[in-house]
Amino acid sequence: MGPSRILSYFLLVLAYVSGCASLGLFGVFLWAGPHPIADLKLAPPIALAFDALLSTLFFLQHSGMIRRSFRARFAAVIPDCYYSVVYAIASGVVLLLLAVLWQPSRLGVLSLDEPLRWLVRGAFLVAMAGMVWGFGSLRFFDPIGSRPLLAHLRGTPVLATPLAIRGPYRWVRHPIYAFFLLMIWASPDVTADRLLFNVLWTIWMVVATWLEERDLAGEFGEPYIKYQRSVPMVVPWSFRPRL
Repeated sequence: MGPSRILSYFLLVLAYVSGCASLGLFGVFLWAGPHPIADLKLAPPIALAFDALLSTLFFLQHSGMIRRSFRARFAAVIPDCYYSVVYAIASGVVLLLLAVLWQPSRLGVLSLDEPLRWLVRGAFLVAMAGMVWGFGSLRFFDPIGSRPLLAHLRGTPVLATPLAIRGPYRWVRHPIYAFFLLMIWASPDVTADRLLFNVLWTIWMVVATWLEERDLAGEFGEPYIKYQRSVPMVVPWSFRPRL
């Protein structure tokens, strides 16, 4: 096994490990609040500013690296077959930093009592199940960017991802974003830092969805434009599927 193959498999393992670790910690963060792993003892205003910086770092990395212009700019440094794996590793590392370094606030904004507390918890679990449904409906979903690299190792071409409209994608064009928004707001205990998180991430999701819409329309052309006309973006118009 040559050095390039060793590097390739190392990157694949690193992408998988960083992805699982970061998503696991982030899921606990959304459910139970910040982890007391790295309390920097910052004053409340500084702590909120630091939290905002962590979120902004993730937004810039996640939405910046996925843009075609960014990818083309770094094509000489990162070969195309490696780019998706490098992107997945970078996303995992930045999300892990956010989950570990997020500074909690002692200022409470809202705390629900039963039965509303359990109703909100139930909404969180429903949203999580919806995200699993959404990811499962993407039969070509590749969370760690392994397909281009594995195709390169096998010497086979990378098959184009078809526009497949199934499952929750018949109701909204971005069901994963919709369920994720429900997850972040389905918290029975809202502190100042959690409110900041919810607002910042909601704004980012709106911007990221708009950017992704442009990319998808450019990639799939008229079929996606027709899809845009028939199916709402995030919020469903009715309980009946549009397609």
